[in-house]
Amino acid sequence: MELVTKKRLELFSGRSNPALAEDIANALGVKLGQPNLSQFANGEMYSRFEESIRGADVFIVQSHSSPVNEAIMEQLIMVDAAKRASAKRITAVCPYYGYARQDRKAAEREPITAKLLADMLTVAGADRMVSVDLHSGQIQGFFDVPVDHLTAMPVLADWVAANLGSDVVVVSPDAGRFKVAERFAQMLEADVGSVAKRRLRGVANQVEALDVMGDVRGRICVLVDDMIDTAGTICAAADQLMVHGASEVYAMATHGVLSDPALDRLKNSVITKVVITDTLPLSDDRRIDKIEILSVATIIADALRAVFEDRSVSEIFGGANQA
Repeated sequence: MELVTKKRLELFSGRSNPALAEDIANALGVKLGQPNLSQFANGEMYSRFEESIRGADVFIVQSHSSPVNEAIMEQLIMVDAAKRASAKRITAVCPYYGYARQDRKAAEREPITAKLLADMLTVAGADRMVSVDLHSGQIQGFFDVPVDHLTAMPVLADWVAANLGSDVVVVSPDAGRFKVAERFAQMLEADVGSVAKRRLRGVANQVEALDVMGDVRGRICVLVDDMIDTAGTICAAADQLMVHGASEVYAMATHGVLSDPALDRLKNSVITKVVITDTLPLSDDRRIDKIEILSVATIIADALRAVFEDRSVSEIFGGANQA
């Protein structure tokens, strides 16, 4: 007996960022499947796929947005349901990967929760993970399955080139993001700088910017980071740049976490505009005039198509996604 099989792509989404998932589906030219997510009276979650996914290549999209733990649990349940429904391969697509900042032990008796989450996804049945701009590249090593690490850098760089030109200084808000800023500057053929900072001991989400490295006087500065959470780091860095003579400061980040009091800080900051992507949802009532949102749906869709067709993902970015 001889059987010629056909590959079949099935795309599903959790409830954390349905707009992004719909845009990804449109870019792929497929229809989002129905995972039939619901909750019992006691808060437990449930999923049952509406159609058969036996033998299919299943992609489950879920950004780990607030409430983070619910979003993660929802994705784990969908992955488990897909495994038990005999999907051939399951890819967990996490545009924003939760707990990414807990990627090492910085003090005694701390967890490494980014590794724990990797284990949970793998045990649930994920054969692969796709994410955008992980907080640190080492998270890829926490998985025993392949990881495709995408970057929103091309989308952000295109915005800078179209709106600010190439005569800008790309600035890292701290030493840890300098390599990212350097790659960003190379794409724009621009100069690069950095802000030195320190975290105030014993005080969460509080930073102090100390000095600026690089020639910023009279120039437009673009602060580049992977995420903006409470906006303390980015606003302190912007203040230092203005003190050192910058003409304007723009802030760019892939993930707009924007936990309180981020919006108030950004409103009252010297930053001209904050450019983020749609890896995380931002409700209309939280969209201030300073914020502009770019889409990464096409980047993710191109990567998922490459995974489905067993082609190279890094070729999409010319190797710039390797961190």
